[in-house]
Amino acid sequence: MGRPREFDADVALDKAMLTFWQLGYEGAGITELTQAMGISRKSLYAAFGNKEQLFRSALQRYSEGPGGYIADALRASTARDVAEQFLQGSVEASTRPGCPPGCLGVQGALAAGDTGQVARDILAEWRGRGQRQLCDRFQRAIDDGDLPAGADPDLIARYVMTVANGIAVQAAGGASREQLRLVADAALLHWPPALLR
Repeated sequence: MGRPREFDADVALDKAMLTFWQLGYEGAGITELTQAMGISRKSLYAAFGNKEQLFRSALQRYSEGPGGYIADALRASTARDVAEQFLQGSVEASTRPGCPPGCLGVQGALAAGDTGQVARDILAEWRGRGQRQLCDRFQRAIDDGDLPAGADPDLIARYVMTVANGIAVQAAGGASREQLRLVADAALLHWPPALLR
């Protein structure tokens, strides 16, 4: 029988998530990760697999924690509420006290070289899945009569996702929570006439 773990895997994964969030996939080497997680290389590989597997686990942790606003927004009662909760959730997650500014899903692979391609692909798929979920939700709003019949659900989803990603980039650049809340509000001033087919 193997020896029991001498560390809390959940705590270690939270620390890995923050390290990837702050340093990006390439910047977070195994040395930085093990130091942040307080474990040895051997323990990291035994508990989490390789760096790519750890990154996937950290991104899942992010989706369930700071990024949990996405699932919450999709359950809102109207399309406008979905967009508002999504954008305000992006503001909250991107300016969360005790966390790096921005969004792990956006910052994680910015300015990555060849060795960061895996992270770019993982994050592009993650963002794409969120956009598809928004599109499906907006299509349901059209079907239910909550959005006009001529609305383009893909365009609306892309618009909301683009603003949310921009919020994350602005937060990483030092924009305040209040400034970004105003941006989110401004993005919804003309909801949804400009987004019709």
